[in-house]
Amino acid sequence: MLGEVANFVAYVFAPAVLVTPLGALSIIVSSVLAHFVLKERLNKLGVLGCISCIVGSVVVVLHAPEEHMPDSVEEIWDLATQPGFLAYAGTTLLLMAIVVVFIEPRYGQKNILIYLGICSSMGSLTVVSIKAVGVAIKLTLDGMNQLAYPHTWLFILVAVICGVSQLNYLNKALDTFDLAMVSPVYYVMFTTLTIVASSIMFKVESSFRLFS
Repeated sequence: MLGEVANFVAYVFAPAVLVTPLGALSIIVSSVLAHFVLKERLNKLGVLGCISCIVGSVVVVLHAPEEHMPDSVEEIWDLATQPGFLAYAGTTLLLMAIVVVFIEPRYGQKNILIYLGICSSMGSLTVVSIKAVGVAIKLTLDGMNQLAYPHTWLFILVAVICGVSQLNYLNKALDTFDLAMVSPVYYVMFTTLTIVASSIMFKVESSFRLFS
């Protein structure tokens, strides 16, 4: 709980493309704890996977761009309602609805990517909403009240709905598959989709320089 509060604060002061990859440390901690506490054996390939996640995170962090701090919730709302992000959000919600209704009941217990795909997709929307809520709180504490804007409460509602959905499917994945398997796969999918969503919404084009 304390870690998630700290994570929330971090999104206020730094770009999501920088904060999210730093969660790689949780992969190591979760895998080690699962190995010793839950007796879920972590083999050499699992260790290699964890190391790969760390290396990838370092590369992303080293190339993370600076992000313009929005001056109001209305500015964030303008970013969230631009065609590019609306297309991303709409496509994500449509695909998730199809997966939840038609695919998850049949294959959710067999394929780890089903639960974690839903979880990661909703998580990318959770992050951008939390970013907006965090900025609203910061500006309000600085004397610029953002709670009077309906956009603030809409972002809070989206963050709660997406966050609850994310935790629900993450718990399903943890109930079905080993933590040592869930943690790295979830981290990679969640980080990738969060970087994509944040780059589209906040127009952080330079975050993809490392791929060029």
